[in-house]
Amino acid sequence: MLHADLSDRQHGWREQLWTRRLTEDTFEVACLPFFTYGICHRDVVTIDSDHLLSRVVRKSGHRTLRVALVVEHADRDQIHELLHGKVVDVGLPHEWLQGTYLAVDLPPGTDESLFIEALEPLAEAGALHWEIDS
Repeated sequence: MLHADLSDRQHGWREQLWTRRLTEDTFEVACLPFFTYGICHRDVVTIDSDHLLSRVVRKSGHRTLRVALVVEHADRDQIHELLHGKVVDVGLPHEWLQGTYLAVDLPPGTDESLFIEALEPLAEAGALHWEIDS
């Protein structure tokens, strides 16, 4: 497990990333980062002397679709269920954080258009924000 330094956004903030050690100082990312930009599932990264992620050595070609729900609790549960069903239907690996943040792995060659079609009306209604990172 490594940490990514996110203090440029908030002092002392870090994201914990599950990894698999490849060599003494290189690791393969084994999770879906929620807040760390430019790092995706299966990217190979290295660490600095403080054991913080320092740079990407090799990109995997995976992308991360991130969703943040911004609606009240009752509506959030309904939207959570809708999105969860959609991501399961299309068979994409995903992780939820506190029922509010969704990270979806987009392996190389993935057509995310069906999932985005479900996100667009919700984003336009102000219920969520979404982005794709690579």
